[in-house]
Amino acid sequence: MIVMFLIAGPCAIESREMVLQTAETLNRLCYDLGITLYFKSSFDKANRTSVSERGVGMEEGLRILEEVKARFGLPILTDVHERAQCVPVSEVADVLQIPAFLSRQTDLLQEAAKTGRIVNVKKGQFMAPWDMKGAVEKIELVQPRAAKEGKIWLTERGSSFGYGRLVVDMCSLVEMRRFGCPVIFDATHSVQQPSSQTGITGGNREMVPALTRAAIAVGIDGLFIETHPDPDRAISDSANQVKLANMRALLENALKLNEIVNP
Repeated sequence: MIVMFLIAGPCAIESREMVLQTAETLNRLCYDLGITLYFKSSFDKANRTSVSERGVGMEEGLRILEEVKARFGLPILTDVHERAQCVPVSEVADVLQIPAFLSRQTDLLQEAAKTGRIVNVKKGQFMAPWDMKGAVEKIELVQPRAAKEGKIWLTERGSSFGYGRLVVDMCSLVEMRRFGCPVIFDATHSVQQPSSQTGITGGNREMVPALTRAAIAVGIDGLFIETHPDPDRAISDSANQVKLANMRALLENALKLNEIVNP
């Protein structure tokens, strides 16, 4: 059976208290369900539609993520947006994530790879799945065995479909597996509705369970779900984050389906 791991946490680090609360709940839940959890949250949301709250910044964000790691023993995943961030972030994070809009940035990909950490590359909304071969090759120029050693992850997060809409081609998950890297499905960013509100990205979190089931049926190595205690009050991606209280039911159903389709 394919044993999925989970990447989960609030989209942005809003406060120490909220992050620790979310991490504690997810840690307990994943322990109960036997799921390997990578805790995810971003110290800076640099790719915003308009000027808006971005998070607590790198210095404070890394302090909070380091506390999560120390308190709960969880591996950490967070975004890097600039080359200069890679080394200091790698001192705390086990996985450096390349945001979708930056997935073709050669210097950033290679600087992240030089740290020796896992690099999770989110497929750009504007990219075909086979184009991700280029990202893999760029990383392997500085880390030749990165794919074989499981140090490159590829994440599907939907493709642009006109204005204010994303669609998910489930064949993308199959296509990207051909590069020999773990493939992850980002269920919450896939339900975004970019710029559907005035200067704000909307979304439809009600579709997260349906797309999760579809991705599991196709076959994935990991599942990415952003979650928040009170999503409607979140400073980023409020419309597509899953309410923390609903995560248990979502994950229980995901595990049941995974056992059926991947015995």
